[in-house]
Amino acid sequence: MANAQSQPAPQNAAPPEYKRKIKIGIIGQGVRGSWIAQLFLKHGGYEIHALADYFPDVIQKAGETLNVDPSRRFSGLSGYKKLLDSGVEAVVDEAIPYFFPEHARAAVDAGRHVYMAKPIAPDVPGCLAVGAAGKQATEKKLCFLVDYQLPTDPCNIEVKKRIDEGGVGKISRIATFGVCAGHDDPPKTANLESRMQKLIWDNDKALSGGYIMAFDIHALDAAVWVCGQRPLAAMGASWISRPNPSGDAHDGTSLVYEYANGVIHSHFGQALRNSTDGGLRCSVYGPIANALLSYDGKVYVRSGPKHYVGEVVSPYNRGAERNIAEFYRNIVEGRCENATVPRAVDGALTAILGREAAERRTRLTMEDLLKENRKLEVDLTGLKA
Repeated sequence: MANAQSQPAPQNAAPPEYKRKIKIGIIGQGVRGSWIAQLFLKHGGYEIHALADYFPDVIQKAGETLNVDPSRRFSGLSGYKKLLDSGVEAVVDEAIPYFFPEHARAAVDAGRHVYMAKPIAPDVPGCLAVGAAGKQATEKKLCFLVDYQLPTDPCNIEVKKRIDEGGVGKISRIATFGVCAGHDDPPKTANLESRMQKLIWDNDKALSGGYIMAFDIHALDAAVWVCGQRPLAAMGASWISRPNPSGDAHDGTSLVYEYANGVIHSHFGQALRNSTDGGLRCSVYGPIANALLSYDGKVYVRSGPKHYVGEVVSPYNRGAERNIAEFYRNIVEGRCENATVPRAVDGALTAILGREAAERRTRLTMEDLLKENRKLEVDLTGLKA
């Protein structure tokens, strides 16, 4: 068909009945963790069996809201270990990205399925560790899903399909765009506790990977999805423009990526409260047409033989709902290919390559980045074990 619009799903439809409930434990009950817990409940195929969060007051409040037995509410940095031992079948990791690689290794070692938020890690060693955990999960017949929403949308999938079918001709250029308002960046305190809540950690490169990984990565992931590969090199510049910054994450980035197939990919990212129209977009250009994938709003293949127009609606909620449903199907049907993990690794490495090239204001190759294998260190002194 030449044109299509995605249709809103029924808002008050009763969840289907499931013969089997999967016992899950959720790590992280902050902004996103508390939100996604409700989506797992809404699905109907899960039982929230245990919770973990660094902050005791947060975990107690969440436990009351989600009706989790007090004996299965765990706090402190090591709370996730107790959660893994509490009888859960699967782990939903919504903690701070710095901790994801450690959690992933422990969960797979313990024989638990893993549902992980993005970005999978803030540095190269972390990305490689999560990639290894994904491979190990497949070997152990465990499911491991990384929750990206844009590529689950039916209209984005249709655009990607038409690009693959030659709808724009041979891809010559990609342009991605990631603009948001950022988060509060208050002064640092005696230890890291004040940075570990309310998404403040997005301002700290070692905790989140910086804004290019916390936000822009959705658009960069779309580019990797379209190209089917990660870039060879990147060059650019970045800066810090927010007033009175405490964290070291840059909030403005301009980049050019190079791919082995000759594609040139430009990226602009910004995390400032300057009323600039925000969003996450990936534009694809070829000799006969151009295409747009987006996190929200209109998407298309414009001109050419594969012309198409669609509308992405509520991807944040619906994308997570689709991933939650897919995670359930994968577990009950024993589908352990775990295809989201390698692309999540490639997307995260793409963001790290861009971050490092832009901060250094030089051309940096992926090969050199991987050889450096630099770990970002975090001082955990004074935190509760």
